[in-house]
Amino acid sequence: MKRRSGQDRSITARWRPATLAVRGGTARSEWGETSEALFLTSGYAYDCAGDAAARFAGEQHGMTYSRLQNPTVEMLEQRIALLEGAEAARCMASGMAAMTAALLCQLSAGDHLVAARTMFGSCRWLTDSLLPRFGIEVTIVEGSDTAAWEAAVRPNTQVFFFETPANPTLEIVDLAAVCGIAKAHGIVTVADNAFATSALQRPMTFGADVVAYSATKLMDGQGRVLAGAVCGSKAFINDVLLPFLRNTGPTLSPFNAWVVLKGLETLDLRVRRQCENAMQVATFLEGRVSRVLYPGLPSHPQHNLALAQMSAGGTIMSLFVRDRAQAHGLLDALELIDISNNIGDSRSLMTHPSSTTHSSLGADVRESMGITEGMLRLNVGLEDPADLIDDLDRALGSVGL
Repeated sequence: MKRRSGQDRSITARWRPATLAVRGGTARSEWGETSEALFLTSGYAYDCAGDAAARFAGEQHGMTYSRLQNPTVEMLEQRIALLEGAEAARCMASGMAAMTAALLCQLSAGDHLVAARTMFGSCRWLTDSLLPRFGIEVTIVEGSDTAAWEAAVRPNTQVFFFETPANPTLEIVDLAAVCGIAKAHGIVTVADNAFATSALQRPMTFGADVVAYSATKLMDGQGRVLAGAVCGSKAFINDVLLPFLRNTGPTLSPFNAWVVLKGLETLDLRVRRQCENAMQVATFLEGRVSRVLYPGLPSHPQHNLALAQMSAGGTIMSLFVRDRAQAHGLLDALELIDISNNIGDSRSLMTHPSSTTHSSLGADVRESMGITEGMLRLNVGLEDPADLIDDLDRALGSVGL
């Protein structure tokens, strides 16, 4: 590979996803390193004052300040955009920085946003608490009800915001239908794709305008760093998102970008194996608990839609036991699976959403989202699935299941 092949779209357009995940976006320095270089610098020097002026005026390509550009971060941005099938991407310090920026960069007082009912707890805080403070109207709809999206449209509706599969109910939004409604009304769609990533689903293929990520999850995939990303057209990224980032500074560190670059090299391999493991675990659990929500199971209410949009069922599932006491008892009895509120890790993790990830929401909101006191969310990792099943089998037995 030549020094700039990974950033030449005429070349990368011929590469398949597994190749893009390893080489996309890579730019080598004059030293010819094979692994991406880590550039730890806050600023950049210029050969002359004219070069500095030209870069700030946007007339010359190059770096100006690491709040805006960094060679390592830029490589990650290009790789994520290539994997997503987007014209451009920008990375941020965390997934929630990405979600916040994707919304606030395009909404103003008097605008209206329609959001899916079920999503990560902090995203619901954005829609329920933060946006209304700035005079932005919000309507919450059942994400799986396509007609509800159409009915919620107003003359001042600017954005549709949703997560699919949703956290933690694994609810599926019909991407083609909802994005089609948005396009018919000139509305921008923002899709949170963290549960699937481009390894399983590319929302832009179905008409989404903007795709936002917590790259902390499957992209890193090993529980090491925080990162976020927003993908879209060049016009959206450069003209709408970039002014917000330039002046608010949710900057991703070069080191974290480098770590995620390394994670992306194995994304396809990890996700495929984790999905295989998850299917085995979900099949086991379905015979032991009252309910399992996993898109790969035929029992999932939107199984057919899920597999029409995704290439596999994913790495996450939710299961239901009697109540909080039984849920906590099951967690406490685990020996292999960690009690942790993260997802996307190569290690299997389980949490009780009602008392962790969604605890900041009112009980009525959790109930409306389908998050009961007996719900547990399980991230299936790369361990031998037989060991995971043994651990769950013993823990379930300890609480009478």
